[in-house]
Order: sequence, then structure tokens, then C-alpha cells
Amino acid sequence: MIQKTEKIWMDGRFIDWDNANVHILTHTLHYGLGVFEGIRCYDTKKGPAIFRLDEHIERLFNSAHIFLMEIPFSKKEIKEAVIRTVKVNKIRECYIRPLAYIGYGAMGLYPKENPVNVSIAVWPWGAYLGDDGLNKGIRVRTSSFIRNHVNANMTRGKVCGYYVNSQLAKKEAITSGYDEAVLLDTEGYVSEGSGENIFIVRKGKMKTTPLTSILEGITRDSIIRIAHDFRIKVTEERFTRDELYISDEAFFTGTAAEVTPIREVDGRVVGAGKPGEITKKLQSVFFDVVKGKNKKYESWLTYVK
Repeated sequence: MIQKTEKIWMDGRFIDWDNANVHILTHTLHYGLGVFEGIRCYDTKKGPAIFRLDEHIERLFNSAHIFLMEIPFSKKEIKEAVIRTVKVNKIRECYIRPLAYIGYGAMGLYPKENPVNVSIAVWPWGAYLGDDGLNKGIRVRTSSFIRNHVNANMTRGKVCGYYVNSQLAKKEAITSGYDEAVLLDTEGYVSEGSGENIFIVRKGKMKTTPLTSILEGITRDSIIRIAHDFRIKVTEERFTRDELYISDEAFFTGTAAEVTPIREVDGRVVGAGKPGEITKKLQSVFFDVVKGKNKKYESWLTYVK
């Protein structure tokens, strides 16, 4: 169960957690058109620090722009609201969920003059795929469900309704005894996880799927930049399921998943069946960065004061 905090920011006001409600005829609840972000705040020696907040707010507004939703607050106002929400809840480490949704008004597919409402909630959330997953790696299955075609959904948007596809894949994986799913694209190439981007390492080189049909992950971008700084070659190109099988290392990235190694795919052991050296190196640097222990990437942190 989700662990409650005290207050949720809703359209400029702080509401008690249990009173943060919407009308049953809220448009997004019925038709799925809303945009959101997943952001993490980490405990550091200098206090709570939000990881790459500016980039997350930028992506939230980009998602809204793609779908013709006009957020009734500026980027600066939403950024300040995120910081205030962490602060008012007196929490040092948390997951942050800004959500812009089409509110109560007209029904039917076209929302007409319905308002766009915004909420920001924060709560404690540990390792999304488990501490064992972070340390030892997870077991993954290829989903029978594929990622939506790029002309069916616009992949740069982080949209509520898109995650029905992800839920189908996730439920299938869990009920089959696996930890997570990996989805293929409409041409049969590896796309991403149910809520994560994916990387493989083969013969010392890293590869990740290109941005043509996946979400533009902020953790993904962070890992690519860290890898370049350590002179680890990274290419963005499509790869097949069997190349994933014979890779030396594989891992997922995402705000929730952070950097989670993959030790098995479809019953096939990946590499040595445990986190590889490059994965462990990048994971270690990533956690140093988010914990404020690496000054090189200090600009990625927004401290809550």
C-alpha cells in the first residue's frame, strides 16, 4: 500500500491527503488523456535533493503541448510547487507525481471547455523492482503485447492512457513468474520495459533503443551522459530479442527503476547471470550522483531548503 504523507498540492492549494479528491465524471478518469511525471527526491548531506527537476518539468509541459492541453500554471510555478510540496510534507526522500488532467465538465471524447487541473503528490517509495533486483538483477520476459505504433500514439508524451499497454505487459510478466516485461516494437525489435528504458552491453559496447518510438527517458539520458564521461561507447540503435539474449549485460533505467540489472530474459541467462562490471559501475556512479556525492553532476540536483 502507498504510504500517506500529509498534503497534496491541487491547483495552487495544499489539501489534506484524504481530502484530495476529484469528481467521478472527471474527464481524464474516463478517457485517459492526462499527462504526468515521475520524479525522485533523494536524501543527501545537504538535505533533500530533487533529481533533474527542470528536465522533468520541461517534459511535463511538452507532453501537455503535444496533446493540446494548456497547463494553467507556468513552468516556474510548477517547479516551485514541487519544491514546496516536498518541504511541507517534511520528507527527505520520496517519489514525486505531478499530474495534469482534464477535469469535470463536458463528457464525450472532445472535452470542450473542461478545465485542466494540476496536482502534485509525494510519498516514500523504495526500489521499484526491489532491493534484490538492484543488487542481483531481475528476471524478465518478452511480452506478447507490443509497444503501440508511433502513429497510433505520440511517444514523446508521458500520457496516462498509454500505460494500459504497460499494465497488460506487467501483469502478464508477474503472473508468469517474472519480475518485469520487455516489449517489442511493431517490427519485432526490442523497444523498452513496461515503464523503463533498456540498455545492453556486448563486447564492451553499450547499446540502447533509439528515441524513434520510446519515451525520452531522463534517467536514460543521465546514464548515456555518465557513460560518455567514462569513455564507454554508447550507440542508439535497434536490436533484436536474440541480441538481448546473448548480451554480456543488460539493465533497465527509469525514475522508478533507477538502474536495475537484468539477469535473465525468457529463461535465458544474460551474461554471467548477475550484474556485470559496466552495469555496476554506472549504477554506483548514478547513486553517488543522486545522493549528492559527485560534484561533477551537482547541477542535476535541486535542493529543498
